[in-house]
Amino acid sequence: MSVTKPLPHDAAALHVTGAARYVDDIPTPANTLSLAFGLSTCARGTITAMDLDAVRAAPGVVMVMTADDLPRDCDVSPSNHDEPLLSDGTVHYAGQPVFLVIAESHGQARRAAALAQITYDAQDPILTVEHALAADSRFEDGPRVWTKGDPDAALSKAPHRLQGRITMGGQEHFYLEGQSALAIPQEAGDMLVHSSTQHPTEIQHKVAEALGVPMHAVRVAVRRMGGGFGGKESQGNALAVACAVAAAATRRPCKMRYDRDDDMVITGKRHDFTIDYDVGFDADGRLQAVDFTHYARCGWAMDLSLPVADRAMLHADNAYLLDACRITSHRLKTNTQSATAFRGFGGPQGVVGIERVMDHVAQTLGLDPVAVRRVNYYRAMGDVTGGLSAPRPAASPESISGKMMHADLASRGSQTVADDRHAVVAGDVNTTPYGMAVEDFILHEMTDRLLDTADYAARRAAIADWNAGSPVLKRGIGFAPVKFGISFTLTHLNQAGALVHVYQDGSIHLNHGGTEMGQGLFQKVAQVAASRFGVDVGAIKITATDTDKVPNTSATAASSGADLNGMAVAIACDTIRDRIADCLAALHQVAPQTVVFGDNTVTVAGETMTFAQAALTAYQNRVSLSATGFYKTPDLAWDRIAGQGRPFFYFAQGCAVTEVVVDTLTGENRILRTDVLHDAGASLNPALDIGQVEGGYVQGAGWLTMEELVWDKAGTLKTHAPSTYKIPACSDRPPVFNVDLWDQPNPAATIYRSKAVGEPPFMLGVSNFAALADAVASCGPHWPDLQAPATAEQVLAAIGRAKGQR
Repeated sequence: MSVTKPLPHDAAALHVTGAARYVDDIPTPANTLSLAFGLSTCARGTITAMDLDAVRAAPGVVMVMTADDLPRDCDVSPSNHDEPLLSDGTVHYAGQPVFLVIAESHGQARRAAALAQITYDAQDPILTVEHALAADSRFEDGPRVWTKGDPDAALSKAPHRLQGRITMGGQEHFYLEGQSALAIPQEAGDMLVHSSTQHPTEIQHKVAEALGVPMHAVRVAVRRMGGGFGGKESQGNALAVACAVAAAATRRPCKMRYDRDDDMVITGKRHDFTIDYDVGFDADGRLQAVDFTHYARCGWAMDLSLPVADRAMLHADNAYLLDACRITSHRLKTNTQSATAFRGFGGPQGVVGIERVMDHVAQTLGLDPVAVRRVNYYRAMGDVTGGLSAPRPAASPESISGKMMHADLASRGSQTVADDRHAVVAGDVNTTPYGMAVEDFILHEMTDRLLDTADYAARRAAIADWNAGSPVLKRGIGFAPVKFGISFTLTHLNQAGALVHVYQDGSIHLNHGGTEMGQGLFQKVAQVAASRFGVDVGAIKITATDTDKVPNTSATAASSGADLNGMAVAIACDTIRDRIADCLAALHQVAPQTVVFGDNTVTVAGETMTFAQAALTAYQNRVSLSATGFYKTPDLAWDRIAGQGRPFFYFAQGCAVTEVVVDTLTGENRILRTDVLHDAGASLNPALDIGQVEGGYVQGAGWLTMEELVWDKAGTLKTHAPSTYKIPACSDRPPVFNVDLWDQPNPAATIYRSKAVGEPPFMLGVSNFAALADAVASCGPHWPDLQAPATAEQVLAAIGRAKGQR
């Protein structure tokens, strides 16, 4: 069976040789034009004059467009219709597109854009949480509040109580391939758009809206992205719309790609958060109540800020059973880039809040931080039942008949799967703050195993001895668990489609709605298809994601790519398998369920033929060898206003231990060792999943320790290039990096009982931040109050606080 095999990424050789084709590599017609935006240098104000004569006269310039030149309302917002493609005269952040240059070359377009003379009536920008609160600048009438139990009463009765604040900065996506798009006019006013996007259907919708044509007149194709991390879920809209509008106006192909500086200045980042907490607890560290207040700095437009802030609230519990809690969320509007989707989508911010509480409680009581976490874990459930989604008859999984495979998949993909999930122990109350029962909590067992394999207890004792004898270099060790909900919280997005063709030579072609951004989605889905047909994965070809093959796709986001598209592809494959089985069974006068597929062959009535021969036979008997598949995630019900329901199909879990060393004279620090145990269910491809865990951990650690976004008082982003913004490099990864996958299938009825692995490992990087805080705490008796990102400056400041010097 192809699933579960650690096969290499389908484009690995192309990646390492440079042969992989991205949008900017697509051969273009000789008459292709290049585009560049002219950007606002004012963070808040109105344009009083704009002289573009020099821009229009610059070499190579074909056309210059302002908002008045656009054919209609060209809004590029994914949510609130509040992001005009070009400024309407009001500017909201430094870097907002004001005009569009269309020129013969990329260099000519950029040089011309720099010649504009624009004057502004500037106002003081709203840049900080404090400024926004004072101005009541927000995206909703007031804060959103979710409550469980009676937190005020529980706080007042708690034996111990403390308050604190944790800030965490934003984060630049820093995908290796920048934002890019290419629009090629077609006959009859149609438009073909190549876009580096995680959401082809949204690009299709926005382009059609801008051009005033039906969606069927716009085709969007995406072969691959050079990274996305959420930054290409909505941020590509502006480029695609600009190219399409320019192409329609000039009747020439139009191409746009951001240079790295422009990319960083224009596009949204991860939401930075400030979280206040008030927590009551007992002598064992068990939380009696916690009151969180989230302040999310959302930037100038709504974008995806409301669901991001919602998900931060949804993960404010992380792995912990909170009997009484209140979560208050402020979504603040500021004159900065519009914050957008980023790996974890608000979940990491919520997780950091509760993890800071655990460390603060542990230091206050003088307890091991792991012990405090464990006493607060959700209750453990009974043994997990059920196996992989493929049934287990006497024959091997590869040789199960099409009929049986399809019946099994259909039953497990239906809306009634409650009896396929083990129930909460009778009398137990194991619910999240939003009312969802936690039915498959496995972090007790995972923690036991990781602490054992990482030799946590002995290392913690050795670190204490080291620190006692080392006045300058201090070591620290940190532990962090994660329980991450898998599904889009906007319920209707939890759907996927697929199109599968089997050709008469036995080769198989498929399309689905997911996009490939380096995570290996295409390889995983190809393995699913190969397993359903019982053939080698080499027989499968997945071509570019294309809106003319699979319509109405959801974004490849929320860690749901393999879950949704894998199931849709499996359903389509099983439909074709059933047809082949029916055909062969009729020819041999046997029951269809006796037809066996596996090992690149099909066996019927004692006769074995190759899969290619079976396909040819079906074709010659006029059997359709093409099918669509559709899947929608079951068991979801969510009221986001009330904050109650079941927003997630299941939880992915994991835990990590990180050891660090800190130079107390400079604040310099480095990771010494990391041990990770992550829950990928029955992994579709362990090699790819381990790669995602490793990358997610490093990216999460980078966010909390070194990636710092800085705006000056005028609202100008100063960290706008690789020279001023630091991301983790190869030398920053742990020299000892042990990553294992938890060997337990998903109790939820996912494709082959796998679990999503895109976003959850990101939060394991919190263990790095916890380890730094632990090292700093060894410098003195006081609470060091380390803030994120824990740059050298922040570490030094925290050391001073630990010593009582600040």
